Amino acid sequence: MTAGRYAPSPSGDLHVGNLRTALLAWLFARSTGREFLLRVEDLDTGRSSREAEAGQLADLAAIGLDWDGTVVRQSERGIRYAAAIAELDVYECYCTRREILSAPSAPHAPEGAYPGTCRDLTEAERVVRRRERPAALRLRSSVHEFTVTDQLHGEHTGAVDDFVLRRGDGTYAYNLAVVVDDCAQGVDQVVRGDDLLSSAPRQAYLTSLLGGTPPTYAHVPLVLGPTGVRLAKRDGAVTLAQRGGPTVVLPEIAASLGLRGSTPQEMLGGFDPARLPREPWTLPVG
Repeated sequence: MTAGRYAPSPSGDLHVGNLRTALLAWLFARSTGREFLLRVEDLDTGRSSREAEAGQLADLAAIGLDWDGTVVRQSERGIRYAAAIAELDVYECYCTRREILSAPSAPHAPEGAYPGTCRDLTEAERVVRRRERPAALRLRSSVHEFTVTDQLHGEHTGAVDDFVLRRGDGTYAYNLAVVVDDCAQGVDQVVRGDDLLSSAPRQAYLTSLLGGTPPTYAHVPLVLGPTGVRLAKRDGAVTLAQRGGPTVVLPEIAASLGLRGSTPQEMLGGFDPARLPREPWTLPVG
């Protein structure tokens, strides 16, 4: 099986930017003969809710999207994540975010990259640090950068540091969960917002370490609010219900992408990724 997917975080209602990306993920998958899967990224239990999940799935169905199989929830897949970590070279890290940001960076490393503070601690030093705070687990990376190919951006080379796989509170990190799930579900096509392009090299590298083949990527332009920054709920009428429902929102999205048709199925016939806009779309004030 080959598949594309859409994987929202159930922390609230989807906005027009989320729906636009979901439509694109569906079009990319269906136009290439792939299955289209839905996965709920609910690892952040403090922000996720089943009520929000139900509302999101209802909105996706309302704009005409269908999906294959059952919806997968990351909160139910901890055994898979633990098994993946057991296959990798990891080490304990006790650094806080503040300590990482204030530590000297390695030469040529991007801002915020982990400087390797805990990488070579002795076991005696680790015993002391464990008394101070719970340890996160970091990947001991053997590369400093990795290259992916994106259908809209071409080749993209990004930094790979010793990134977190499991947080100090025991929560599995997004970079681990998304890779494990994509590999397990046969996802070989990833379509998502271009704000996540910088994370693709890390995830593709981790995929290779776990014996998988990195997926093909298409990082699509974001939707901006009236102030020119990424669309957010504070920007007013941005959800499906607030803007008048699918008969209003779907034509808006289609026009922004140069697509014709009143349903996703009708848009599929003329869908051509090469003709998609490369610039962000500013949502008109609703």
